[in-house]
Amino acid sequence: MTKLAQWLWGLAILGSTWVALTTGALGLELPLSCQEVLWPLPAYLLVSAGCYALGTVGYRVATFHDCEDAARELQSQIQEARADLARRGLRF
Repeated sequence: MTKLAQWLWGLAILGSTWVALTTGALGLELPLSCQEVLWPLPAYLLVSAGCYALGTVGYRVATFHDCEDAARELQSQIQEARADLARRGLRF
């Protein structure tokens, strides 16, 4: 099963549970305080997922490691290419 299928199954299960609880399809008599929390629950979950994603991206950017050896190698290749092109008559 792919990761997308896992996420879709999870969302389908959560969504059907939410619909069943909010419409009263299960025959449960939830207290009014639970019903008031249950209605905006998808919006809360969406905002929470967005905050988690933003935090994860921020953390990954903050802890990104530079590859100094690769940067030096790339700079030397650029210099070689410029020298080769200059030898062939291209001006920069």
